[in-house]
Amino acid sequence: MSVIDIHTHMFGHGWLKMLKEHGQPNYSADKREDNRDYLIEKGAPACAFEPEAFDYDLRVKAMDKFGIDISVVSLTSPSVFWGGPEISLETAIIANDEMAAGRQAHPDRIRWFASLPWQYPELAVEELQRCHKNGASGVMCLANVQGQHLIDPAFVPIWTEIDRLQLPVLVHPTAPFGAKEAEFQIERILMPSTGFMFDTTLAIARMVVDGFFDRFPNIRIIVSHGGGYLPYVSGRLDLFFEVETLVKMKITDPPSTYLNRLYYDSIVYDPGALDLCLEIAGPGHVLFGTDFPMPADIPKLYSLIDRLPGDQVAAIKGKNAETLFSL
Repeated sequence: MSVIDIHTHMFGHGWLKMLKEHGQPNYSADKREDNRDYLIEKGAPACAFEPEAFDYDLRVKAMDKFGIDISVVSLTSPSVFWGGPEISLETAIIANDEMAAGRQAHPDRIRWFASLPWQYPELAVEELQRCHKNGASGVMCLANVQGQHLIDPAFVPIWTEIDRLQLPVLVHPTAPFGAKEAEFQIERILMPSTGFMFDTTLAIARMVVDGFFDRFPNIRIIVSHGGGYLPYVSGRLDLFFEVETLVKMKITDPPSTYLNRLYYDSIVYDPGALDLCLEIAGPGHVLFGTDFPMPADIPKLYSLIDRLPGDQVAAIKGKNAETLFSL
């Protein structure tokens, strides 16, 4: 049985060089008092730069250690969102080419999600088409693009092309609306553990009630971290949809009926959370992920899946991804 990790991150040396040279004032890199190198977002240390996020040989060794056969790698926040159109596009090209080179070096082990300069749709579409020709398995986007919602009309050309190409899209959180990273100096764990979940939930819920999935029926969305809070609040979404009288909704079916069209990774750390995700999505729409080399307890993630019936274990660990990505 193959194990396919569809939520795992790489940065790359070229990407880091661009961030150091052009990321200010919002983004930089710095060593902190624990003697680790960090990505700095708006004054706050966001995540540590682990060696396995830059070296594909080290990444494959880590995959071997954890029994992972294929990793579909992606950038994470802040993606390539800095420096204006030329710099953002150049950074995307560098990051995507580094991932394509990683696949070329390890063709049986590495696949990748393309990163796009979403703020500049015309450039984003051009880079999407280039990456598709270069073998990208899908597209990675953040749950908000520097404060712009994913349903912003400006992004329609990008979504239209993704829909035409029928590519999977990993929606990954970043700092949610209203959050100021510098305020999370002491309570640093709250941003990735709770703030990220809100960012994902709001992004996907907006797409649902806006009719996004009716307009773009060929887009396969993968929702990070077990869907954020979506499985937990599915019933509340339906309740408020049913009683709404002031605003004409763009959908006619209850919001929950859209949730089982989506895909979800299995990065939750509670059996009840995974069970609820499976109840909402069905075992054919849940995919194995780790978030490595971000903080992860991979043995625990395995243990939550391994307690399930054998056919579901095989589906989540690999078969669903084989189908979705045509592996």
